[in-house]
Amino acid sequence: MQLQVIQNKIYQVRGERIMLDFDLAELYQVETRVLKQAVRRNLDRFPQDFMFELTKEEYDNLTSQNVISSHGGRRYMPFAFTEQGVAMLSSILNSKKAIDVNIAIIRAFVVLRQHLADYKDLKEEIAKLEKQMNTKFKDINQALNYLLNKDQQQTQQANRKQIGFKKN
Repeated sequence: MQLQVIQNKIYQVRGERIMLDFDLAELYQVETRVLKQAVRRNLDRFPQDFMFELTKEEYDNLTSQNVISSHGGRRYMPFAFTEQGVAMLSSILNSKKAIDVNIAIIRAFVVLRQHLADYKDLKEEIAKLEKQMNTKFKDINQALNYLLNKDQQQTQQANRKQIGFKKN
């Protein structure tokens, strides 16, 4: 199973990386209603941090961003499974295909997590460099302002009307 295909089916909702029931059903090669029935029969295995039902607003938001395509008229909102929820699915969908797909999905989540960790490290390095550069630019800016102001001050002093005694 292609890792990229799975990664493209991982979305961010409520601050969690999730997969939707119809995407999982497609990967498992079962109907969505079959997957949902299996989950409903085993709801005690799926606490809120493993699986939740999307609100209409969340679902509309995903479709409006073209993250997911609209799946026609829906009577029920899709279930969203976190990484732990996907792992739990393997215990209720007991087929060879489900096990293979679950292994691939868990690997996709691991790769995604590694990319995010690498991104975080890179972001921290960039922030550190920006801070150093801002300090250097601030020093350069102060030096330039001093030089510009020095020339202006000299020009102003030369243009000032002199006071005091004049020597003949």
